Amino acid sequence: MSIKRILITGPEATGKSELSKKLAKTYNTFWNPEYARAFLTPGGSYLRDDLEIILKKQIQLEMSAIDLAETYLFCDTGPEVIKIWSEYKYNACSTFIENKFKNHTYDFTLLTYPDLDWTPDPLRETPDRGERLILFSRYQELLDQEKRSYSIIKGEGTKRLENAKEAINQFFKD
Repeated sequence: MSIKRILITGPEATGKSELSKKLAKTYNTFWNPEYARAFLTPGGSYLRDDLEIILKKQIQLEMSAIDLAETYLFCDTGPEVIKIWSEYKYNACSTFIENKFKNHTYDFTLLTYPDLDWTPDPLRETPDRGERLILFSRYQELLDQEKRSYSIIKGEGTKRLENAKEAINQFFKD
């Protein structure tokens, strides 16, 4: 049986990392953390060209993590985050990022809705819920445009995890 890669994506502060960890524990498998956090932690600042570096490493780590996974690999963000953020922050997206987005796909995507309270974090840039809703719409439009299979995940605490599990089990049912 091949490993199914499940992408967890959405705007900042929507519980992607926490959900990825909990899902990996629930399904007794592995999750691939968001590399941007490791890249940015030392100084927190970045330039447009850094987005390609972040994306290359994110994909490299994800491909290495497949060997550690059982049944599913939960991927905390993917190329779509870099694409959307590049377009949002810099009003442009490099050909490299665009190509990685088009060609690096997932079996299923969980799109996290911005219904959680904002948690301050020095690496986050969008504390305004309205701004996060705009970004959420961009994610949804992009997934629809590319005809990617996804489910919107809402709810707080255990309800968010239960909704994610239900979406996964429904999508991958035999």
